[in-house]
Amino acid sequence: MSCKTFGRATPAFFALLCLLIMPGAAAAGEGEGSEHPHAHAHHAEAAGEPQGLHFDGEDHLTGVVQLTFGGQNAEAYWAPDSKRLIYQATPQDEGCDQIFVMNADGSGNALVSTGLGRTTCSYFIPGTDRIIFSSTHAASKECPPPPDFSRGYVWPIYSGYDIYTARDDGSDLVRITDSGVYDAEATLSPDGEWVLFTSTRDGDLDIYRMRPDGSEVLRLTDDPGYDGGPFFSPDGSKICYRASRPTGEALEDYQRLLREGLIRPGQLDIYWMNADGTDKTRVTDSGAANFCPFFTPDGERIIFSSNLGDPQGRNFDLYLVNLDGSGLERVTFCPSFDAFPMFSPDGKRLAFASNRNGSVMGETNVFVANWAD
Repeated sequence: MSCKTFGRATPAFFALLCLLIMPGAAAAGEGEGSEHPHAHAHHAEAAGEPQGLHFDGEDHLTGVVQLTFGGQNAEAYWAPDSKRLIYQATPQDEGCDQIFVMNADGSGNALVSTGLGRTTCSYFIPGTDRIIFSSTHAASKECPPPPDFSRGYVWPIYSGYDIYTARDDGSDLVRITDSGVYDAEATLSPDGEWVLFTSTRDGDLDIYRMRPDGSEVLRLTDDPGYDGGPFFSPDGSKICYRASRPTGEALEDYQRLLREGLIRPGQLDIYWMNADGTDKTRVTDSGAANFCPFFTPDGERIIFSSNLGDPQGRNFDLYLVNLDGSGLERVTFCPSFDAFPMFSPDGKRLAFASNRNGSVMGETNVFVANWAD
């Protein structure tokens, strides 16, 4: 997540982990309650939206609104009342990423993580005034070191990540994991009773379930390879996620690197399973980098990001697919990068991250659009 060039510049990097494909920290001098630079939503005109915000073929998206401006901003996830978003950002594209909360129109931006270490993967806890995110600040107040590229194109799985909850203003910080390994990618069930997260606590990157206080931990996946990025369906009965299934020499390379706290980007596919981990079903098998899945409001389809439309593997767009893998439909047509989609709980809007309309190449911002099904 220390990468400063998104989309075209780092296609494989984006296709791996929410941890590894997000921005750096808040700029020096920014603190709790501070506004993003230029944090004023830019609305597309009703007739003839600017080409930078809306592209031909994006028939599911109307009224596109840009909520952040400058730096790296992504993984924006809705509050249960659809009125706010929590996300991670490097407003000035430097340092380590931190967690922010803002209103659905881009106003009221506030830092809610500690401002120390590196943070990732934040979410609102339904039925409470609390949030959840992962941070390395207990292991070190400084940014974790970059990976060792002498091993080739690899990225780190930082063992210093633990999962925390806090009030939605950042106060009352509570640590709920302390395993000494990678614990991150946490999301919540719609009723707020269960946390999904990814961990290396059993020697592989697998998905686990636990209570919001850290109790009743249950491992849900155990196939060799990376399993992560899990989200519940709207009714809480299913979980979608991304996974790699290396075999042969690729599996040996994966396991060897993971023991060193590294992972090499490669093919990812979309899966879903029941909430108890049964009936695992593979949805995609395209040979592409498919990641950040999320269920549609009716729970019948999955929206995800993929580079399957680009022979060079550099351009990521959003796609829809049925749970059985049929009915693949392209949603976005930005020529660089679109990812991290999440439908608002009321089903009316889609939040996503994109390189579109950036002031410099590789800039990533948060956008919201009305959803037309």
